[in-house]
Amino acid sequence: MKKAVMYGAGNIGRGFIGQLFSLSGYEVVFIDVNPIIVDKLNEDNKYPIRIISDEGYSELVVENVRAVNGLDVEKAADEIASADIMATAVGANILPKIVNVLVKGLKKRWNENNFTPLNIIICENLLNANHYLEKLLKQELNDSEKEYLDKTVGLVEASIGRMVPVATSEMQGDNPLRVCVEEYCELPVDKDAFKGEIPDIINMVPFSPFDFYIQRKLFMHNMGHATMAYLGFLNNNSYIWEASRNSTIKLITLRAMLDQAVAMSREHGVPLEQLIDHSEDLLFRFSNRLLGDTVDRVGRDPVRKLAANDRLIGAANLCLKHGICPVYVSIGIAAAFMFANQDDEAAMKVQAVVQNEGLEAALKQFCGIDESSAIYKLVKDFYNKLKSDSSFEDVLRHAEKLKRTVKC
Repeated sequence: MKKAVMYGAGNIGRGFIGQLFSLSGYEVVFIDVNPIIVDKLNEDNKYPIRIISDEGYSELVVENVRAVNGLDVEKAADEIASADIMATAVGANILPKIVNVLVKGLKKRWNENNFTPLNIIICENLLNANHYLEKLLKQELNDSEKEYLDKTVGLVEASIGRMVPVATSEMQGDNPLRVCVEEYCELPVDKDAFKGEIPDIINMVPFSPFDFYIQRKLFMHNMGHATMAYLGFLNNNSYIWEASRNSTIKLITLRAMLDQAVAMSREHGVPLEQLIDHSEDLLFRFSNRLLGDTVDRVGRDPVRKLAANDRLIGAANLCLKHGICPVYVSIGIAAAFMFANQDDEAAMKVQAVVQNEGLEAALKQFCGIDESSAIYKLVKDFYNKLKSDSSFEDVLRHAEKLKRTVKC
């Protein structure tokens, strides 16, 4: 039987990619450092996935799985050396920490004269994740090994659209392996990055050029999700579904995504109707009450989410590139600077700069924009509106006026 190695047995690893590998006929070997998860996977050789919607849920069992502890570098490397396909879902900040295991596994593979293609599907929320991982790997390889990497290893970017919230003990019930997910289960991947034949994976959609899917995920899905989270925080909502039931938050978020739909259509030549449908579908999915996705989780780490090329500023810049004034996206950016989650170190870092040095300094430090940018002026305007306790309805009316009168 073919073997798939899934590096990372967290929510995306178990709740999405591991499921697709298993359904496609692979034995799935998870690599993870959580001993509870590793031991339970080896004890049961299966785990449940609960697919939930507002109407209820159904449950399926993912079978033919086992696990290796990532701290056992030799065993983990052995699994990589003999894998037919592989994926990572560890978090972008963890990738540097697993490079030594990946390199050891690849070297074992080549030392055993195994030069069959190994495609690694990179399921990390990071622009140009393939180039980033390639750089990390090549730092540990000699010249001949770099050639082997270029010829035999496909570093394949993926766009992870399935929403898988952090599982609470209530969600897990009697099984710590249970993952709750939404029904959406499509996996777009970079068609051009594969080496050898593209494997037949259920629900995997190879696409070229892949920049479209990367931007659609980041600048529509992630941007809309973050906008709803930050406005939900100001509205004292605990859950995303609660924020989505506020008609004004919902409308601001939709209009931000529709601006992106126009920008994306112009950028990639994709029919606008298709992107409008995607915006509406996202808004519907955000309202899934049983997902239990929290405002704190979706909004966490605003330092990363406010970065120049990330979901908020990146989306605003794409609008500007195509002559669209990013009024509604700017409301989400302004709200992000008010995300005062005491349990989020990054949020507190942003708050400290805003309070001690001012919004202007924070925009320069975290977003890389200054007074010359139209985004700067819009965010400052909406920040002052939100800070003065203007209602969301007043903020929306102000946005509608700016949309008609301001040229960016």
